[in-house]
Amino acid sequence: AVAALLGAQRVTGTLHCSGLSTRGELACTTTTSGLSFKIPGRVGDSPIVGAGLYCDQEAGSAGGTGRGESAILANASFTVVEAMRRGASPVDAGLEALHRVTRQARRAASWQPGLVDDAGVPAFGLQLYVLGLDGTTAGVSLRGGGKYAVADLEGGPRHEPLVTLHAR
Repeated sequence: AVAALLGAQRVTGTLHCSGLSTRGELACTTTTSGLSFKIPGRVGDSPIVGAGLYCDQEAGSAGGTGRGESAILANASFTVVEAMRRGASPVDAGLEALHRVTRQARRAASWQPGLVDDAGVPAFGLQLYVLGLDGTTAGVSLRGGGKYAVADLEGGPRHEPLVTLHAR
């Protein structure tokens, strides 16, 4: 039935959702396998705690979408939450993790051609979505702009701009 509705189109997309209850309890989830026609046996970052998602009741929550291999290598979601544990704001914590991803991509470019562009900027996308214990949110992106969804008691549901590390 789904194939009849979509035809040959393959719908893709990874989603991350972090939630904070009115009692201060955190939870998060990240969907898996947004990559159409993936390599058989490939495991993405989504189900790997610390890479595709991480939640700590004492520090905050984070998750991501984009190039999963880079999120795994950087342990991106864990890196974000640990930066918040040290006192970083959600946006600064997210950017710290993206700086790590950039450094790793630049080092790997010598044996993985095309991983970075001529300016040394990763040639792939990775977005991280961050929730602090106080309800503060951030969305950060390696490249390009875009928005992420937020819903809270004060502002209701809305889209907020992603903070971009590397301008196009």
